[in-house]
Amino acid sequence: MRVSNVTVRKRVALVLMVGILIFLIIDIRLGYVQFLLGGGLTDKAMDSWSRKVPFEAQRGEIVDRNGVALATNISSPTVYAVPRQIVDADATAEKLAAALNMSKDKALKHITKSAVIERIPEGRKISHSKAKEIRALNLKGIYIGEDSKRHYPFGSYLSHVLGFTGIDNQGLMGLELYYDKELKGTKGSVEFYANAKGQRMEDMADDYEPPVDGLDLKLTIDNKVQTIVERELDIAEAKYNPDGIIAIAMDPNTGEILAMSSRPTFEPDNFRNVPQEVYNRNLPVWSTYEPGSTFKIITLAAALEEGKVDLEHDHFHDSGHVKVGGARLRCWKRGGHGSQSFLEVVQNSCNPGFVELGQRLGKEKLFKYISDFGFGQKTGIDLQGEGRGIMFNMNRVGPVEHATTAFGQGVSVTPIQQVTAVAAAVNGGILYTPYIAKELIDPKTGEVVMKKSPVAKRRVISEETSEQIRHALESVVAQGTGKNAFVESYRVGGKTGTAQKAKDGRYLENNHIVSFIGFAPADDPQLVVYVAVDNPKGTIQFGGVVAAPIVGNIMEDSLHALGVKPRKNQIEKELALYESPKIEIPDLVGMTKNELRQQMVNLKLEIDGNGDTVVKQAPSPGVKVKEGSTVKVYMYNKD
Repeated sequence: MRVSNVTVRKRVALVLMVGILIFLIIDIRLGYVQFLLGGGLTDKAMDSWSRKVPFEAQRGEIVDRNGVALATNISSPTVYAVPRQIVDADATAEKLAAALNMSKDKALKHITKSAVIERIPEGRKISHSKAKEIRALNLKGIYIGEDSKRHYPFGSYLSHVLGFTGIDNQGLMGLELYYDKELKGTKGSVEFYANAKGQRMEDMADDYEPPVDGLDLKLTIDNKVQTIVERELDIAEAKYNPDGIIAIAMDPNTGEILAMSSRPTFEPDNFRNVPQEVYNRNLPVWSTYEPGSTFKIITLAAALEEGKVDLEHDHFHDSGHVKVGGARLRCWKRGGHGSQSFLEVVQNSCNPGFVELGQRLGKEKLFKYISDFGFGQKTGIDLQGEGRGIMFNMNRVGPVEHATTAFGQGVSVTPIQQVTAVAAAVNGGILYTPYIAKELIDPKTGEVVMKKSPVAKRRVISEETSEQIRHALESVVAQGTGKNAFVESYRVGGKTGTAQKAKDGRYLENNHIVSFIGFAPADDPQLVVYVAVDNPKGTIQFGGVVAAPIVGNIMEDSLHALGVKPRKNQIEKELALYESPKIEIPDLVGMTKNELRQQMVNLKLEIDGNGDTVVKQAPSPGVKVKEGSTVKVYMYNKD
């Protein structure tokens, strides 16, 4: 059948129009892809080509209040493999295994994985010399990424507070965990490009995305005070071989923790070398135990605030025991202290005297003050694992429980609760929230991102009551059971504590926690120090014998380190039979050699210079020293 020319032309025109339409659609689609989707598709393509070698962010440093680094970082490279780029897997595995001290089979398993990029576990956080050695092998597909590991330059110093990090620099314990989000920063990377076969595309430049370092954490800790505390705990541990030791130093006017330590301790760099219970328990905030006589400060504060006692004029007769609710509660001194003022009751730490104060207060009042001082609740310190302590249920407090609570037996408290409460008792009556982190700082700009300020919870007692407590506790150190904490030229106050340890509902024999809590200067407290020694061996287990001297040593050196000036009007220390009175150094400036010889009868003299007149001396005038001590004078001729 013959088709007409008209029909042919129509069909050709139709095909032409369809063709034009198809090409138009393709053209539009190509334009759409090219101009509208091009950027996105290119990015997707580059993503499929890209390989990232991660660069870890620097974890923020932890520093003391003066900027001394307590936790820092050491650069520590890590080995990565891009399996598709490896040409000779067998040879590469052999060389890599030798360099990293691993088996060839294990190395081969890592570098032949189907992963885009593989981190070699045995090559994590290696030394720079080892990284240089691996680079020198020039192994295709093997890369060195920048990494770091945490380092604690002072070893076991402040270990329970600082905590430690894991292999990925993640915080696992202590402040490292509590402030992990702020310290860890954000990872960066070096990005290179490879084709479908995994071969590097040399014509495309690498992209570097820098990591964002973590924030630095400045603490309230004072490195000088912490060092003194660590030294004294080391000495005590060697001397007494105790089951444990706890120490806290605090600024009573702010709640800032100046030092905190405990034994047994560990090195954060090697925490795996000790049992979990050693590094997992920060004893100053975690442990709970009967406080013993240090708790009497709370009973004293309540009785004074409520006007239930006049320390100078009220008297009490101690026969050595008191009967309460059918129970016979004894004083620590066999036969008792006899007739004494209530100031002497405090000085002598007389249990029956404090039972009397508790009874004068009544159960409700006594336990109200105990609660107001923060016992039975967390202090809110920014450390994990804080305990609450254990208080009697008021419905179960009978006459005996009421009496024993008044002198610190039968209740359970934490060390940080005791320090916080006593700080309130001596600072003028304000209970503060203790804290240990002071600021978060941007390491690049120096900008303070977060700053903590003292938080006053409430007023517990009046300034007048606090002043009476300071005087009473200063007399405890000068004339009572706390004499071993006495510091010449500083007005130190404090209280001893000796508490029996209980097990399976019964008190243990010859196994006590002995403690002392002290503060200074008594007229304007700048420092509160608490030390508790658990079951000291080879000694009489009394707080005044074991813990008081430790606190005295910490107090003396710390006050000097903090720049606190000596005080006048110190209560004279009541000397023991074996003690001789100290000599007050006279003012020697301006004296000649002949005049010096007349003055220095009981003291040794060291002269520096060839002059005729003293222009300077050390120690300063008014300082009291032991007989036979050396005084250095500087003698020059006056112009």
